[in-house]
Amino acid sequence: MRTVQPFTVDIPQPVLDDLRERLARTRWPDAVDGAAWDYGTDLDYLRSLAEYWRDWYDWRSAEARVNEFAQFRASIDGLGVHFVHERGRGPDPLPIVLTHGWPDSFYRYRKVIPLLTDPARFGGDPADAFDVVVPSIPGFGFSDRPRERGVTSVRVAALWARLMTDVLGYERYGAAGGDLGSTITQYLALSQPGSVAGIHLTDIGFYFLNAGQPDLSEAERQYVSSIQQWWMQEGAYAMLHSTRPQTLAYGLADSPAGVAAWLVEKFRAWSDCEGDVERRFPRDDLLTHIMLYWVTGTIASAIRLYYEDGHAPPALQP
Repeated sequence: MRTVQPFTVDIPQPVLDDLRERLARTRWPDAVDGAAWDYGTDLDYLRSLAEYWRDWYDWRSAEARVNEFAQFRASIDGLGVHFVHERGRGPDPLPIVLTHGWPDSFYRYRKVIPLLTDPARFGGDPADAFDVVVPSIPGFGFSDRPRERGVTSVRVAALWARLMTDVLGYERYGAAGGDLGSTITQYLALSQPGSVAGIHLTDIGFYFLNAGQPDLSEAERQYVSSIQQWWMQEGAYAMLHSTRPQTLAYGLADSPAGVAAWLVEKFRAWSDCEGDVERRFPRDDLLTHIMLYWVTGTIASAIRLYYEDGHAPPALQP
């Protein structure tokens, strides 16, 4: 059954009360004097963030902003899929499906959606309008958490194909994605060449780059070497997600401070924030990203996608 049902975010108050109680009871670790972010998430920063989260952050206001978007859920191949579907304001909007990654969610595209659906409002040409679809990957946000093995990026791409054609009735559409979403978008395009009009990718992984390839220029070898060095410093999380996600899940599922530490470090390290994460991500927006993992209980199911992809047989090749 692929029945589409309207969806509104409405988190029960006891979930929010429990969050505040857990934040108040956080058992903080020690830290090396002057370590700052060298060893991971800075203790002083996280204490400050947790205090603001507990005493000042307003989830209900954030929830209202999320609910400004038209949201739905549909059952596709046995999985409930949450998605935003905003119609474009133009003579012939092109449908496009936008896919998030980790550590973000569908909320990643909140600022992009109005620009794409109503370009005339921002001084653009209404002929450039899009019908925008932003699904939550299964295991993330308000989509179902998979209870079986094998829900890989390839499987998610197949779900998106059904969502766009069978559920929403689009025959041809564009696709875009970042991080894990870039992988899903590539599989979608490879498997549905007759339907996908074009793709746009950001923050693509570098898993297969090798500085020893003989056909690389010196500049290319230096670039690949720098990426490999970066991966050695920043990539440990992915190895843990891909090999022992359940071990990590016990701590994260029980501790909001733990979830914040695990996510905030990546927002800081992966953005051009010059060391100040709130220079690019205002505190309330940062906490809303974190809340979409905490209130849905999806931190464990979200990181399992890395395991599923890492243990799947070889998929489609370009």
